[in-house]
Amino acid sequence: MFGIALALVAAAVAAPPAAAQAFPAKPITLVMPYAPGGPGDTITRVFAGAMQRHLGQQVVVDNTAGASGSIGTAKVARAAPDGYTLLMIHVSHATNPAMFKGLPYHPVDDFEPIGSATSGPMLIVARNDFPARDLSEFVAYVRANGPKVSLAHAGVGSASHLCGLMMMSTLKVRLNEIPYKGTGPALNDLMGGQVDLLCDQTSGTVPSVKGGKIKAYAAAGKVRLPQLPGLPAIAEAGVQEFDINISFGLYAPKGTPRPVLEQLTAALQKAVADPEVRNRLEGMGVSAVSAEQATPAALRAHLQREIDVLGGLLVKAGVKAN
Repeated sequence: MFGIALALVAAAVAAPPAAAQAFPAKPITLVMPYAPGGPGDTITRVFAGAMQRHLGQQVVVDNTAGASGSIGTAKVARAAPDGYTLLMIHVSHATNPAMFKGLPYHPVDDFEPIGSATSGPMLIVARNDFPARDLSEFVAYVRANGPKVSLAHAGVGSASHLCGLMMMSTLKVRLNEIPYKGTGPALNDLMGGQVDLLCDQTSGTVPSVKGGKIKAYAAAGKVRLPQLPGLPAIAEAGVQEFDINISFGLYAPKGTPRPVLEQLTAALQKAVADPEVRNRLEGMGVSAVSAEQATPAALRAHLQREIDVLGGLLVKAGVKAN
C-alpha cells in the first residue's frame, strides 16, 4: 500500500500542471478588429492558416470590428496573457490615440509585439481623364491648382486619409478632401470621374489600374512596385519625405510569457517565408515582410515611428479626438 502511495505521489510530481503544458495546447484566437471580407480580413486568414500549420493547433479568426479597430483591440488587451488570444492590426493601432479620447488600452504599454507580417505600399491614382500625363506633370498640376483638385479618402484616420495628408504635407498644398464611408465607394466614384484623386493601398488599387479603370502616377515611397514596375516612385520626382507603408503586425496581451512569444514569433517567421503565403499576398498587391522585420524589436520600432509620424499628421491637420 505504501509503495502504491509513493508511486502516486511521484506521478503527480512528474505530471506538469495545465499552465506548464507545452504551448499551444488548445486553439488560438486571432482577433481581426475590422469587418469580414476586406483586405485586412483576407491577410489575417492567410496568416492564420500558415501559423496553424507551423504551430500544430487551430488558429481561429475572430472579426470584432468597430471604432476604427479599437473595440477588437481592447478585447485583446483585456484577454489572459497566455498566447491564446492575439491581435492582427495595421496603422490604426498607432493612430487611434489621436482619434479617440479615453481609449481603454495603450498601444505600446498594453501589448507584446510579436512581429510585422506584411508590407503594403500606397499608390497615387486618378480618374482616367485627369489632365496630368506623368508624375512630373502631376506634381506641377496639383501644386498649381490646390483646392480645385478633389481628393477622396475612406474616412478620417483611414489609410487613404493618412496617405492624402502626407501627400498634401510634402507637396505643400491643400486639396479639396472628400470623405467616404470606406475605400469601395471612394474608388467607385474615382472610376466614375466624380472625384480626381485617391491615395490608397495597392491591394485595392492595383487591379483597377491593370484593368484600365483608373490611372496611376506613382508609388507613395522610395521604391517601385513589383506589380507595376514601369510606374515611378514619388521619390523619383524629388519628394523624399512622402513615404508611407501600411503594414499589419501581430501582438499579444502584455505579460505573455517570453517562451510563448518566442514560439509565436518563430511561427510568424515561418509564415512570412512560406511560398504559398507570399504568392497569395503578391496577388493582392501586398508583400510578406523579411524575417528581420517579423520580430518583436522591428514591430516595436515600426509602431513607434507610426505613432510619431502618422499620429503627428492627424494632429497637424487639426483632427480632434472624439
